[in-house]
Amino acid sequence: MSEQAGNSRRAASGKPVPDGGPAGNREPARTGPRAGDGDPGGSKGAPFLYVVVCAAGVASGVGALIDAALRRDWEVGVFATPVAMDGFFDTADVEARTGRPIRSAWRRPGEPRPFPAPDAVVVAPATFNTVNKWAAGLADTLAVATLCEACGLGVPVGVLPCVSDALASHPAYRASLDRLRGMGVRFGDPYEGGAAGGDRRFHWERALDLLERR
Repeated sequence: MSEQAGNSRRAASGKPVPDGGPAGNREPARTGPRAGDGDPGGSKGAPFLYVVVCAAGVASGVGALIDAALRRDWEVGVFATPVAMDGFFDTADVEARTGRPIRSAWRRPGEPRPFPAPDAVVVAPATFNTVNKWAAGLADTLAVATLCEACGLGVPVGVLPCVSDALASHPAYRASLDRLRGMGVRFGDPYEGGAAGGDRRFHWERALDLLERR
């Protein structure tokens, strides 16, 4: 299913750009604690984590990831694909936990940047569709455009895939994993929704462990 973002913001070239704005106007990525010097939503000394949520059934439990990140002294901003926003998780609960709006649509010209630049990015759950579009550079939603940009920022990116074995066997998906790993993206163990005889838990906190791996 193709997820289309609304209200596309476009740079001078006519191409949509993610929340940070055109590259020439974007503040460079930071890999250490954030200074909090006027960045939207940032607190002094706290690193900022982007959490990207895709449309899978386990997305309803994303509050566990947010709480774990807050316990580890991250500040959190959530992006979601348009389909994920359509009932896959409790958006009001997520906004209450983070204290920030969820980002799904492009900013309009003149709107303020809601999040500072990321110190790290987590994608959980990551679906077949999002992984393939990300690897191919098809930035047709704000969530995927943010992931495409993150790979060029030099910040750690951790991914918890939620893809069935049948879909994971597709050659395009295997090629996407290889490409993203080659770009430095860190993947956790695959999860296919609690197959018979398997572990039915989605281990949210492992996404944070991936960020700390050296």
